[in-house]
Amino acid sequence: MIHYSTMALCVVVADHTGSGLDVLATLSAGVPGVGPELVASGAVDGVVALATCNRVELYLDVPEDAVAGTSQHATRALAARAALSGARYAHPQSDRQEQLVRSPFAPAGCPHLIDVRTQRDAVVHLFGVASGLESMVVGEREIVGQVRGALSTAREQHTTTPLLEAAFQTALRVSRTVVGAVPLDVLGRSAVSEALDLAQVSHNGARALLVGTGSYAGASLAALRARGVYDVRVFSGSGRAEGFAERHQVVPATDLFHELRHADVVVTCSGTGPVLGADQVAAAREGRPLVLVDLALRRDVAPEVATLPGVRLVALADVGAACCDPDVAAARALVDAAADAFMRERQVRDWSPPVIAARARMLRACVTGVDNTMLARRAAHRIMHTPTIRAKWAAASGDRDAYTAALAELEALADAAERQVHAAAVLL
Repeated sequence: MIHYSTMALCVVVADHTGSGLDVLATLSAGVPGVGPELVASGAVDGVVALATCNRVELYLDVPEDAVAGTSQHATRALAARAALSGARYAHPQSDRQEQLVRSPFAPAGCPHLIDVRTQRDAVVHLFGVASGLESMVVGEREIVGQVRGALSTAREQHTTTPLLEAAFQTALRVSRTVVGAVPLDVLGRSAVSEALDLAQVSHNGARALLVGTGSYAGASLAALRARGVYDVRVFSGSGRAEGFAERHQVVPATDLFHELRHADVVVTCSGTGPVLGADQVAAAREGRPLVLVDLALRRDVAPEVATLPGVRLVALADVGAACCDPDVAAARALVDAAADAFMRERQVRDWSPPVIAARARMLRACVTGVDNTMLARRAAHRIMHTPTIRAKWAAASGDRDAYTAALAELEALADAAERQVHAAAVLL
């Protein structure tokens, strides 16, 4: 009996286009620890969890016949962890969470919040994400480091599998290839740079305050310097300002209100929830102009701040609304071709064990007994060559009937060789 591969790559996707930033902010709180929890439950073989400012995704190595149930279980686990963290509208019994959980399998017309993709569709999605083609700002390169970091975290948590390793390593290689196919005017774009452009931060002599030392802080600092803003102070509510300041040659700040009074530009990226409220900003500025850029998924700046006189506030939602999709058809074609090649290679690998076993039996029979010579080995390889190639091509194309026929021929050759050896042994 032939045993075909029973494992599938599956991805549960919540992103800025389908789910919205509020849903992402909720689900992102459930990402830490969800991989080990799912693996320990036995529902999946492996998990890589990816969380960025515009997506929360779980890449799963799951049984092929249990994709629907497993992906729904993974979504429930993620939403439950978000509820435990105190995130908004994520209580296990709330209608909102039930909508989150049901949405991958909801009938047409139901709200689209979570998407589930499997096999080739999952591979295309992963390769596109790693290449920046699915980002809020198409072509951004920060995502490469985030994908690499997600894989590294999964390794540390012992939740990777050979399938996930192969998919992510290939995705990182594909991302380097895609760069050459992305239009020159797209390269170097990012959510940070787009936000600063929207806020019209482009003059020398400005004093900037950076709130937060997380993943976007370094990119924000580089983007500020690229625009001629070199007088930068950094504040961290978690006490990490001094370390960040020393690494990046900026000034650490301990008094947020004082810095808020003297800054021309404030960029927030702590992601810990509201840091600046309307009353606080109003008291510090007293009507003087201020540019605020909020890059946190869980907003650092209260929306009411935008109503204050003299204040210009740009948030991630504004970046998403302002961005238009460039023509990256050539890049997407490279992703599609790479996904096809990956699926063919995995198919051949998954279907190879029975072919290898049949060839091994044939070879053992041909070199057993009196004819244990190099000539016998060559003869065995020559006989097996044609059905082996047919099996390989059938596996690559997913043609199970042709694969079954080629494997049956190999096994028949092995059976015949074993019978001949047995008959010769009886005569001796």
